[in-house]
Amino acid sequence: MIKNKYFHIILLMSVVLYFLVQFGCSRSDGDVKDLKSITFWHSFTSSTLPVLEEMIEDFEKSNPGIRINSQYVPTGDALVQKLISAIQSHTVPDIAWVHADFLDKLVEAHSICSIQNLAKNDTLFWKDILPDIFPQLLKSVTIRDTLYALPMEATTLALLYNRDMFRKAGLDPDHPPQSHAELDSFTQCLSRDFNGDGALDQYGFYVPVFPASGPLNLWMIMQWTPFVWQEGGEIFFQNQPVFNSQAGIHALNLWKKLYQDQHFERFSMAHDMGFMSQTVGMILDGPWNLPRYKNQIRFDWAVAPLPAGRAGKATYLSGEYLVVFKNCTDKQEAWKFLQWFMKKDVQRHFAGQSGYLPVRKSLLKDEEYRKMLEDYPQQKAYHTLIEHARGRQLPDRYRVEINQILANAIEGVVRGGQEPEKSLKKAESNIIELLESEIK
Repeated sequence: MIKNKYFHIILLMSVVLYFLVQFGCSRSDGDVKDLKSITFWHSFTSSTLPVLEEMIEDFEKSNPGIRINSQYVPTGDALVQKLISAIQSHTVPDIAWVHADFLDKLVEAHSICSIQNLAKNDTLFWKDILPDIFPQLLKSVTIRDTLYALPMEATTLALLYNRDMFRKAGLDPDHPPQSHAELDSFTQCLSRDFNGDGALDQYGFYVPVFPASGPLNLWMIMQWTPFVWQEGGEIFFQNQPVFNSQAGIHALNLWKKLYQDQHFERFSMAHDMGFMSQTVGMILDGPWNLPRYKNQIRFDWAVAPLPAGRAGKATYLSGEYLVVFKNCTDKQEAWKFLQWFMKKDVQRHFAGQSGYLPVRKSLLKDEEYRKMLEDYPQQKAYHTLIEHARGRQLPDRYRVEINQILANAIEGVVRGGQEPEKSLKKAESNIIELLESEIK
């Protein structure tokens, strides 16, 4: 009898607890059946995840009838592979975070919506938001005059240098390298063999050359491209490769010299870990690592523009983008999330907390945003680079395959000892052949 009594008490408590969880802890959105659930795949850096989740919560509070089901994929390469599989199996998400160099594959697969269709009735977007987005960011996601994605954030490339190491090497910490010649000479000054065993213990500059067949081939190309621009060259022009030029040859020769002089094949650390451990004095990097650097670096360091070439200063302005898939059953709600993320107050908060740059031009003059940057000079410095930032010219098709060809050329020269002119000529020829193979 006693056991039976306790059984009914436990059963009653379980039922009460169930309803408390289901109704007491649910958000006050009315009928749960009215909720629109939007699946969002992304691959933001781990240091950005807390602020991204905060932003999603803010969106849901402002739009109580919509839930963003955020799914994190650890690397961009893994996300691309997952999207490829999802397209083939018809299990794509509603929204995905993608890089522009993969966008043409999504367009060819007829799997994503154009922004023109999504925003056709959105007067605010066409009159206020779109004209305020940096045009460099839109160039690479416009294919055959159609816009297919919107930038979630902006990035650029800077030179990060260890001011303490500059002082110890007899260099002026207020004078980062201003030219390619100074980058070379400063690299030599900072490179040190402390124990006299013939191998460097401290490297001057991280030469960002990676295996062309690996996931970092795009990261290599994006860092090499500004060195070509600085010498007056281009990578692509009017859908044709033009990197086999004096500018391209100079950029490859510079990287090759920096690599060989330091015997950089012996360096095994990633660029960020090499910098934070004070094993390398100068690196190229974007703003996405700023939250981590702010928390972990304990030495004096600074952010500077890339060294200039004969044509002056240059860097890129790029980013990661949001696309909406055609299979999305709630396109209006998906578009609402994209449009919301473009708003000035949202961009102000996200950029200020994540380290990324905002996508809207007007925020560079926004007093509230400028005050946010005052406490972090390294983050503020990235914004000064936009003056010299350019958008990458990308072909309408075969972006992944073309990156592979160009990456092979860069690696073959810097690591493999190939002649720059021959390597670039062959790469150009292969790309032209690929583009001409397209059946109209």
